[in-house]
Order: sequence, then structure tokens, then C-alpha cells
Amino acid sequence: MKVSNMNWRDVEAAVARDPRCILPIGSTEQHAQLSLCVDSILAERVAAEAADPLGVPVFPVMPYGLAPYFTAYPGTISLRVETLLAVVRDVVGSLAQSGFRRVLIVNGHGGNNPVGALAQELMAEHDGLSVKFHNWWNAPQTWAKAQETDVTASHANWMENFPWTRLAHAAAPAGDKPMVDMDLMKASSPAQVRALLEDGSFGGRWQRPDSEMQAIWDTGVAETRAVLEGPWPDLSHG
Repeated sequence: MKVSNMNWRDVEAAVARDPRCILPIGSTEQHAQLSLCVDSILAERVAAEAADPLGVPVFPVMPYGLAPYFTAYPGTISLRVETLLAVVRDVVGSLAQSGFRRVLIVNGHGGNNPVGALAQELMAEHDGLSVKFHNWWNAPQTWAKAQETDVTASHANWMENFPWTRLAHAAAPAGDKPMVDMDLMKASSPAQVRALLEDGSFGGRWQRPDSEMQAIWDTGVAETRAVLEGPWPDLSHG
């Protein structure tokens, strides 16, 4: 139930029925031949599909995250750590002001992991608020399904190549790409990262059959819904 399809009275009625909501967060960064907005597309979509049967509101995805290592690729947007945390802090504070007491942050970008630590601070700052931070793609069941499919699951390779993240004018290359040296990449400047990665993929196959991808996706949606369903703490006790 996307908030973009609701007005303020709809939200007021929703929070009166159920104190849960979802805040998806993503990134705008290079993903080889795929959309720059892969992480945002996936976070928002998995949140919406997980929440729809439960009637839980899904707020618009936060489209920018932490991606300083990719800034040599045009189109990549990278926030400072303090900027991202300040925005999420303000958004969650506004959700609490609206009456939501159980907030699930569905994250689609590994660089955003500092928000997981922020979740603990937010619960200390807002009485009666519970916040969960969920990396949808590497949650236990989803990651196990991906590894069962292909152990090379990584950035901008087949693992992020879904029908809804592809671009019609940019077909995936054929075959496999050698895996990048991650330790070297982490010690490299943005310009060096671009030289090392070239197209932007971390390696492995660029695409796998849609049937395999759908199986991973279905697992991700189900696992995200299970996190949304609970357990949640009894908020009546503060």
C-alpha cells in the first residue's frame, strides 16, 4: 500500500488500525548496464509486495545513499554518512509524529548499513518506538537462495539483473566476467575503482534465467513480509 496512492486521511486511518509502516532506502549509483536506480527500485518493490497483503503503508523510497567509491561513474550520487543519518533520523521522527510505532526500514544498498546502528539510537530517543533494519537481499533465506543459484552473487552482476532493473537499450553482455579483487577495490580511490571495474560489475555472469531470479525474488518478498509480521516488542510497556 504505497503512500503515493494515499492522502493524509488515509494514513490517519491506517495508523489507527495498525502501527506498522515501511521506509525503503536505496541508492543511485552505477550498476554496469542496469539502471542507476537498481537499489532503490528493488527496495521499494520488495517492500510494496511484502506489505500489500497486510495493508501496511510503504513510504516513498529514499533514493540516495552512501556510494563514494562509485563517484567516478557519471550519475552516481553519494551522500555523506552524516547526511544520510540525518535524513533518516528526520523521516523516522516524522513517522513517529504521525503515530507509527513499528517502523521497518527495508534497505537495498550495502553502503547504507550505518542506518542499522542509527535504528538503535532512534529507539532510545522515541519512547514506544520499535525500528527494524532489514537488508532484503542478504537476509538469511534470500541469501541462501541466491548462493544456491550461483555463489558469485554480487554488485551489478546477475544478482541484481531482474526484468524491472534492466534497460531496453542496454543488453547484458554474454558470458562471465572475472571476479574483482575486493580488498584492492576497497583500498582504491574512485578513479582507481572505475579503472579496476571497467563496466562496473564485480564479476560473474551478467544475467541468469528469469525463472531463477523469480525464485530468489519470491524468497525475498516472503522473508521481508515475515520480518514485517513480527515478532515486535510489546510497545505498551515502553
